[in-house]
Amino acid sequence: MADTAGNKGDHGVVLTVEEEGNPNPPPPSSDVGFTVPFMQKLMAEVLGTYFLIFAGCASVVVNVNNEKVVSLPGIAIVWGLAVMVLVYSVGHISGAHFNPAVTIAFATCKRFPLKQVPAYITAQVFGSTMAAGTLRLLFSGTHDVFAGTSPQGSDLQAFVMEFIITFYLMFIISGVATDNRAIGELAGLAVGATVLLNVLFAGPITGASMNPARSLGPAIVWDRYKGIWIYLTAPIIGAVSGAWAYNAVRYTDKPLRDITKSASFLKDSRDFS
Repeated sequence: MADTAGNKGDHGVVLTVEEEGNPNPPPPSSDVGFTVPFMQKLMAEVLGTYFLIFAGCASVVVNVNNEKVVSLPGIAIVWGLAVMVLVYSVGHISGAHFNPAVTIAFATCKRFPLKQVPAYITAQVFGSTMAAGTLRLLFSGTHDVFAGTSPQGSDLQAFVMEFIITFYLMFIISGVATDNRAIGELAGLAVGATVLLNVLFAGPITGASMNPARSLGPAIVWDRYKGIWIYLTAPIIGAVSGAWAYNAVRYTDKPLRDITKSASFLKDSRDFS
């Protein structure tokens, strides 16, 4: 979601800060290069997305199969907590995106290398599909419940809702993940709380996806694609708009190099080569 959480810091922005004693730092790599560090980032995205989708979708399945015991607030809390703990656990490794919309939005703002977007998206969709597959194996037969998302009203209503909640999510992510004036250590809490809030009011309308991978994984496993175009387009457009909206309202009297230098728990994730 998380990306949940978005990659804190400058997300690979090509902007080097000279360190004392090293006036000529090496330039960033110009190719993807499936190095060990990059493979570790992809693994973190696969595992993080898997755990996020497994926990969130399991809350939906269990709620249906057990007389609404989890309830809507409970489902919202599960999604929010899952995003929060995953941001704190692997955010410093991969940036804790877990969401193609977040990855694409950061890439459009030059805070994430464009050349690495396909690999990240592939890892996220793979993790989501594996999580959905695990749930279907665990809850088969009479307990088989579609854990994906589908519009409960009109397609227009669903599209606008997904756009707004993803815009809101990405705006928050941009604030806590790209501005060192924010309290970086609370980024996981802020992003998780945003997801929780969005699920509370948008869940009954669209499923509150905010994440193309979250919707595509279950759709592939259950072979149900109703309204899938909404969940593949609205979150991406919303996330890109949210990221650029924050850039537009960001006011600073500091040089750009100071404002993009992160003091967060993801400050070491700037080199994505």
